[in-house]
Amino acid sequence: MLRIIDARTREPVAAAPARRGLTRVQVHASDSDTTNLRVLLVGDLLVRTLELGGTPVWALLTGGTRQAELRAYATTLGVRPFEDSPDVGAGLGESQVVHVAAEGGTAPDGVRIAVAPVESGPPDPSDPAVLRLALLTRHHSAPLRLETPALDDARATLARWRTAVARWAGRPSRPVPDGVRERLREAWEDDLDVPGVLDVLRQVETEPDLADGARFETYAYADRLLALDLTRDLGSSS
Repeated sequence: MLRIIDARTREPVAAAPARRGLTRVQVHASDSDTTNLRVLLVGDLLVRTLELGGTPVWALLTGGTRQAELRAYATTLGVRPFEDSPDVGAGLGESQVVHVAAEGGTAPDGVRIAVAPVESGPPDPSDPAVLRLALLTRHHSAPLRLETPALDDARATLARWRTAVARWAGRPSRPVPDGVRERLREAWEDDLDVPGVLDVLRQVETEPDLADGARFETYAYADRLLALDLTRDLGSSS
């Protein structure tokens, strides 16, 4: 079960308290800067995690006047569309409402995820997934400084993983090992610990006793959350 830290109380709460009950994820983003982009990205991760657990989700975006620019930028980063909703009241059948907002930002009363700010450097123009990975390397509660070394590291990691996934795809298929699947889910269900998910992938990348087919299936499975297009280079490597 996905549990998140409620920014109001600093206590863990269930993101979906009712089994199969609808959860409304409402993102509050008032600008199109990188901090607000990170807020929307965390909302996207929350939606993906809930859906991986079988929870139906209603994803909404509220905020300022630069939403068109924010949405366009977010789309390049693999953020799925959020419905436009300037004012949605309670009582619409959802069992839970989770608000996602910048740290110190405004949001209605209710369970809230606070997203720490980003000090932004220039984004990578050639592959937006580089910026997405760079934004995922720190927990959403921790401030993030995007400088050239961080982007270079994300670019190198992404290139290495895509090449490896393309190579592993040519090996006999093997299921995701139960222990690996459990570690992935434990990470992303623990307050959206995406850096923990990335750590599991690094371990899988170098685990000597793991079949390459299992590595491939593990990375493809994790990419349902990460949305880094890790299988992009399939067919380009033997």
